[in-house]
Amino acid sequence: MRYNPNIHNRKSIRISNYDYSKEGMYFITICTQNRECILSEIVGAGPVSAQKNKNNLTLKLTQLGIMINQTYLNLEEEYNTIKLHNYIIMPNHIHAIIEICNRADTGPAPTLADIICAYKTRTTYLCTRGVKLGIYKPFNKRLWQRNYYEHVIRNEKELYKINEYIMNNPYNWKNDENYI
Repeated sequence: MRYNPNIHNRKSIRISNYDYSKEGMYFITICTQNRECILSEIVGAGPVSAQKNKNNLTLKLTQLGIMINQTYLNLEEEYNTIKLHNYIIMPNHIHAIIEICNRADTGPAPTLADIICAYKTRTTYLCTRGVKLGIYKPFNKRLWQRNYYEHVIRNEKELYKINEYIMNNPYNWKNDENYI
């Protein structure tokens, strides 16, 4: 079904009139389609084990998660106006902090949407190809949900809280809104 604004009532989560190619730091979350847990596995997760045995918790990337990780790390080479900061690949979503650094000698910076779109397109292509070759398990038509969450990081306090959230995400997996 095609998008119909009278039926679907989609609202943009973006800040109106904000320049998303502007120098700054952005917290993003990208979820897999239908929140399928295909990117990693958290071994030892749960409210009790997370509280008592944080050292026994392991985040194990799937074959698909390894490709997702490498493609993410390659973004910095492709876009010389960005810097990748703290990130984590959870079973059905990715949290990351991306910094856009406008450098005078490189021309205009890509927007955050340009970067995320390129990432999602490339990983979907590689995933589809990998399924055909038998490298990855089949998935349900789409790899990623239609959109992504973003938050403009405005100060050091927010950056600290977001970094802490990313680091603790595996320990809180069973209570996470993206947990299925």
